[in-house]
Amino acid sequence: MIKNNLEQDSVLLYPTDTVWGIGCDATSVKAVSKIYKVKQREESKSLVVLVNSLEMLKKYVAEVPDKALEILKKARNPTTIVYEQPLGIAKNAIGKDNTIAIRIASDDFCKKMIAQFGKPIISTSANISGEKTPTQFSEISSAILNGVDYIVDLHQDKICVKSSTIIKVTNRNQITVIRP
Repeated sequence: MIKNNLEQDSVLLYPTDTVWGIGCDATSVKAVSKIYKVKQREESKSLVVLVNSLEMLKKYVAEVPDKALEILKKARNPTTIVYEQPLGIAKNAIGKDNTIAIRIASDDFCKKMIAQFGKPIISTSANISGEKTPTQFSEISSAILNGVDYIVDLHQDKICVKSSTIIKVTNRNQITVIRP
């Protein structure tokens, strides 16, 4: 069911390894445009992409810097890394500076969903742009609930209080912490 929705450029509301997220096929310009519309967000702001493994990550960036691999091995919490030179990702999900934020999902549901779909998915918080990020399903606004095409019926009682750490690692192994 979820795979079919992703294949049809649908927007999903689903629990991630951090907060509740809005997602779609990260390779589809049409689906990504729907995300921006639901979030009421400018398309000039890049989005986070979820993959299910290091192998999948390597298919969607030209280079995974050594420092990024070190960070991923040591990370104890969900960590999103901003990479240069994305490959095969929808153009409207990529930053103006030709970078893309990618996290290897740690949540079993997310890993299985991505594996079944066979491609990365968008993962952006389930809120209208500029509003507070909901920590649980019950806090998600009706605008979001009505704006998505499919709601995953899982973990709706779970409380999430922390977004992922975001770190930018250049191909020259320069590191910048964007969100601790």
